Amino acid sequence: MIPLFQVPMAEQAPAAVAAVIGSGQIGQGAKVVEFERRLAEKIGNPRVATVNSATAGLHLALHLVTGGLTRGDDPDGEVLTTPLTMEATNWTILANGLRIRWVDIDPATLNVDLDDLARKISPKTRAIMVVHFAGYPVDLGRLDKILDEAEARFGFRPTVIEDAAHGWGSTYQGKPLGTHGNVTVFSFQAIKHLTAGDGGLVVLPNDELFERAKLLRWFGVDRTVNRLRNPPDVTEWGFKFHMTDINAAIGLANLEWSEHVVARHKANAAFYDRELAGVPGLELTQRSADRESSFWIYPMKVDDREAFMKRMDDAGVMVSNVHERNDLHTAVRDYAALLPGLEQVARGIVCVPVGWWVTDEQREHIVATIREGW
Repeated sequence: MIPLFQVPMAEQAPAAVAAVIGSGQIGQGAKVVEFERRLAEKIGNPRVATVNSATAGLHLALHLVTGGLTRGDDPDGEVLTTPLTMEATNWTILANGLRIRWVDIDPATLNVDLDDLARKISPKTRAIMVVHFAGYPVDLGRLDKILDEAEARFGFRPTVIEDAAHGWGSTYQGKPLGTHGNVTVFSFQAIKHLTAGDGGLVVLPNDELFERAKLLRWFGVDRTVNRLRNPPDVTEWGFKFHMTDINAAIGLANLEWSEHVVARHKANAAFYDRELAGVPGLELTQRSADRESSFWIYPMKVDDREAFMKRMDDAGVMVSNVHERNDLHTAVRDYAALLPGLEQVARGIVCVPVGWWVTDEQREHIVATIREGW
């Protein structure tokens, strides 16, 4: 069976972890500092704060930009968000005591429909969450213009949080995600392009948010102060969201290799783009010259998904829709909305293996199987 996911782990990772364990310093320490420095260089933004998961990063990001609410503090406060994502994106909204307002999906890209988003910004909007689905960047330039219009109309500019869990290695207008003026959160979970075993990264657009993020990921305590000699005052409560040196060591070991990982994902995706264009019963997602996806997954839309999935399984190819639409979960039934774009594509979305482990022979087999029909 050709797998849909595999863990990208560099050969030197076990030795790097063993060295940290042997050092006796396994918490947030020198390796975390080094990992953050290297990540800042890669992205081109010095304001980066590692955390223990992207979920923690999204929770922290919302906490930072909404002022640290608890349930009931802002009963009308809404976050505009996508229903097509891992549930972690949207559960962090509820965890911050805010309401979900669903934004429809653009069937061409599987990202949020920016026209629908523009219509739904209101005085109740506290933040906007966008997911770069499969690694394909949202049109951030157009989103910025929508925010300009909202500011002119309502007198405030909602903060955007980019969920870039799929997007390590993606670029918009030639620049990496995390450099376009928004709060951006990456995932270093086990099967992402860059893994730290688990972990995440919050990239901040200004120094004020950056300094708060560093404090609040560790209870609000200033770790630059010697707590034994001069216990610091805590002026804002926080969380236990920090990364450990064990995870940072894994991330450092994988950092350079992640460039090969991303390059292979892109090469396999380009092959599929060429070879699957025009196949009856199948529609590829949109491409645009001003952005480049890292293709964490390779989504497409097919007729009769159940038959397609059975055909691929019979051929030894693992496929999946990967993420379920979040809006149908019982936990969020109070936020139900009409989402015609999502309805149009939800039953047909499926992903085929595109990762670094897929050989030329395997991708040819995948294409040949699809071309034979289902």
